[in-house]
Amino acid sequence: MKRAAVKAVFFDVDFTLIYPGPTFQGVGYEQFCARYGIGVDIDRFADAVRAASSVLEQEHDQLYDPAIFVRYTRTIIEGMGGRGDRLDSCAEEIYAEWAACRHFELYDDVAPTLKELSSRGIRMGLISNSHRCLDSFQTHFELDGLIAGALSSAEHGYMKPHPSIFESALALLGVTAAESVMVGDNLSHDIEGARRVGMHGILVQRSTGDVGPETAGDVPVIRNLTELPPLLA
Repeated sequence: MKRAAVKAVFFDVDFTLIYPGPTFQGVGYEQFCARYGIGVDIDRFADAVRAASSVLEQEHDQLYDPAIFVRYTRTIIEGMGGRGDRLDSCAEEIYAEWAACRHFELYDDVAPTLKELSSRGIRMGLISNSHRCLDSFQTHFELDGLIAGALSSAEHGYMKPHPSIFESALALLGVTAAESVMVGDNLSHDIEGARRVGMHGILVQRSTGDVGPETAGDVPVIRNLTELPPLLA
């Protein structure tokens, strides 16, 4: 059976459209921690992030709760060797700063791809699990006029992959699940969550160390957003 024509594409934000600068790399964590008298080892940052990811993966279908992300951040600090009674205070500051767009960079392929999709008459939306103001995000990265609607889990209440956040985003753009595509970097939160409500999913795998095609199953996998428009033809 022929697939319905794509009328809307929804994007995850963090690590799909933007990536963190030095503030949220090992050196940034070291600086945050130093202000709280916490010593950490920068060289352990990458492994600490990988180990802490299980904290977020455990939170399927949960109400948005800042404590989840504070716990995730604290786990990273502990994975870098951080100890002491100020761990939570430090993690809370890092969590708060995550909302600031100035700490992030837009991937080079984002603006050209969004402009091409817009020229085709495809509506675009954002669905994010963060507490970042998505209106400010669009203005900061000069994407105004390209995004038809945006919804964050902090605003909506539920986190991806809960069905209601996808259903609310579809209603916001006035499109059906069958004629919509979700693009994101997380297979369980972004892609499987969208497919549960009948949307199509495309996984962005920018790093070769991420989820492999054999794990993604029948989900299309792209390396960057320039590969997206041909898939929607």
